[in-house]
Amino acid sequence: MLDLTQQIIDYESGDLSTEKTIELFSILIKNGMAWSLQGCYGRTARHLIDIGILNEAGEIDYEQLAEAI
Repeated sequence: MLDLTQQIIDYESGDLSTEKTIELFSILIKNGMAWSLQGCYGRTARHLIDIGILNEAGEIDYEQLAEAI
């Protein structure tokens, strides 16, 4: 959990790369935390799902991610 906490801190500080941010949101969707943290996490998770980078299960579509970067 400490690693996840540090990733969230890094995200909020703007210190995560795009790829690391996607990986973080993948984890947050998979464990359900995306929907229980403050609203911006759920909105960002929903946006990443809507644009096809992540699916509802939190799996990353690496082809879609490559196109987006």
